[in-house]
Amino acid sequence: MSRDGDPPGRSRRVGELDVLRGFALLGILVVNARLMGDPYAAFGGGPGASVPDRVAAWTVTALFTAKFYVLFSFLFGYSFVLQERSARRAGAAFAPRHLRRTAGLFVLGAGHAVLLYPGDILTTYAVLALVLYGLRGLSVRAAMRVAAALLLVLSALLLGYGLLTVALTEPVTAAGYAPRAAERTAALRGDAGSVLGAHLRDLPTAVGADLLYAPAMLAAFLAGSAAARSRLVERRGRDREWLRRTALRCLPPGLAGGVAAACCASGPLDSRWFLVGQAVTVLTAPALTASYACGLLLLLPRCEDRLPAAALAAAGRMALSHYLTQSLVLAWVFTGYGLGLYDRAGPATVLAGCVLLYAAQLALAARLSTRVRYGPAELVLRTVTLGRRRPGPSGREVTAPASTAAPPEPPGGRAVPALPPPPSPAADGVRRAP
Repeated sequence: MSRDGDPPGRSRRVGELDVLRGFALLGILVVNARLMGDPYAAFGGGPGASVPDRVAAWTVTALFTAKFYVLFSFLFGYSFVLQERSARRAGAAFAPRHLRRTAGLFVLGAGHAVLLYPGDILTTYAVLALVLYGLRGLSVRAAMRVAAALLLVLSALLLGYGLLTVALTEPVTAAGYAPRAAERTAALRGDAGSVLGAHLRDLPTAVGADLLYAPAMLAAFLAGSAAARSRLVERRGRDREWLRRTALRCLPPGLAGGVAAACCASGPLDSRWFLVGQAVTVLTAPALTASYACGLLLLLPRCEDRLPAAALAAAGRMALSHYLTQSLVLAWVFTGYGLGLYDRAGPATVLAGCVLLYAAQLALAARLSTRVRYGPAELVLRTVTLGRRRPGPSGREVTAPASTAAPPEPPGGRAVPALPPPPSPAADGVRRAP
């Protein structure tokens, strides 16, 4: 059997899971770039921000924030089941592999959080992966019920606290936050020691945000594992009628929730409404994510032999490496590690830069896919997972895996930020409640 489970010699097609993961890299990049480059990301722009910058910030919150991290979390849960099946086919015990894998993820995430981006999610994924392992015996129906219950409870808590915030507190404005923004800007534009110090100060807030939104991440894990056990992508990934129907049904509530969240986080409503918007996001972001995914898969049969689909799939197979590379580039651009452009580029400029960086990553992924099977981060994690080095083929073209392939480790899904202000790079590009 080949790496993806197809018999040798069988023609293989672009893998749906890889394409989805490659597509999600764009959303992850946009949200993280907003956070890493702008101290006023939580306010939809700083004092005196231009109209294009405010529109760009509002659009990112409505269409990107929390949506693509839901997709990555879903794919993480899907991959969990595929890895379990892979271990079974190899006659290996899954538990030791899974423990080594989560340990490797945790170490990578800890280094990433301290050195590059405190908003890292890999460490949280590693911890929640242990919980997912404990819940692997749930049936598909039971897993979906637990996932729904987690989202409902979290949304109810956020809504209740958010309404109290609206009633009992005063709003925080961008102008009022300016002194703290100036302090943070000075730290991130300083030397390497200053940047590391700022990251370490942000870590407690990041951990708090992860704990608050862990139920939403776990719900996506459970939904992904349930979908894998029912072989959803294998059965429906090319069913155009089902994909079209699902995309059209999920789009209205997903868009409505995104608009509500943007109004609460980026205006016209003030900062007191933040948690109300997050309550709506927790419930509706999965719908917009599903609409995005189904819409992309609708296009796949028409373009899988063309460069865009192949490049997306190649990037998806090296998603962890590309995720870490994004943080490395953004840290070099915005902090004292390199150009120090923190608070010097508006949201519209940052968004344009994200498009260029993503295009470069797709081109690089397409080129690398003809030479290597795994990216450097995937190779390290695979070596740790298997407990031994198993070199893959290199120097020849590697075809894209089918949808049944056990995909490489997705990078972290980033949860929406917790309270209170000021905003932190641990958050998902939206501001915290006062």
